[in-house]
Amino acid sequence: MTLAMFLPCRAGSERVRRKNTRPFAGVEGGLLAVKLAQLEAVDALDVVILDSNDPEVLATGAAKQRAWRGRGELVVRPRPDALGASSTTTDALIAYALATVECDTLAWTHVTSPLCDTSVYSTAIAAFRERDAANDSLMAVTPVRTFLWRDGEDGPSPANYAPEPLRWPRTQDLAPLYEVNSALFVVPRAVGVARRDRIGERPILHVLDKITAADVDWEEDFALAESLFAARRDSHKAARSEAAVERDSHKAARSEAAVERDSHKTSRSEAAVERD
Repeated sequence: MTLAMFLPCRAGSERVRRKNTRPFAGVEGGLLAVKLAQLEAVDALDVVILDSNDPEVLATGAAKQRAWRGRGELVVRPRPDALGASSTTTDALIAYALATVECDTLAWTHVTSPLCDTSVYSTAIAAFRERDAANDSLMAVTPVRTFLWRDGEDGPSPANYAPEPLRWPRTQDLAPLYEVNSALFVVPRAVGVARRDRIGERPILHVLDKITAADVDWEEDFALAESLFAARRDSHKAARSEAAVERDSHKAARSEAAVERDSHKTSRSEAAVERD
């Protein structure tokens, strides 16, 4: 059962200049390089398909392809220009992916979710594979518990709560709505083809926290995601350093204990010689 990860990268972002490949948190190759490194370490993937009409993306992908160490292969393919315009609909891109990617299960992600890392993908794919019969796909979401209103024909009114008996209930008591954060979709290809969609009728709502689900859509999103990514990376480095210090401390303690044991052995030997 082959699992393919579709990674679309369109050229010419209108809101964030060179969004896919400009340096990100000190990483050359930017969001694309970050995402390829994350996907490279996902053992569940049989193939990662980088699809783009951006020459810089294709060149970055080709360079990574030569050094790829993932269990599955990395395929870098050019996208038809007709599907690379800002006017291209998501529905058209879904139909293209379903028609051109040969697999049993199609997963879909974006470089614009840099905090969605290897462990997140691995956990979500495991949840999809272990799903029960009630679910036919998986979609990453973020819960929303806040006061939402609609502006309808009869005027503004609450959309997700009833203002009785409390006009302003505690937000933690509100039933959550779920925002589709676009970090990950997983669907059996046959279900996707039948539905003409990247999810089925009954997707698992795979919950991600706000930080993990951070999406880069505007310049301020790019700056915020850089800060979050760098902070998480530094935290991981600090944790690894602390673990290394602790290991070295344990080694030193064991060495000191060994020296002390040897010293005791020597003392006992010298005492035995003296008695003899």
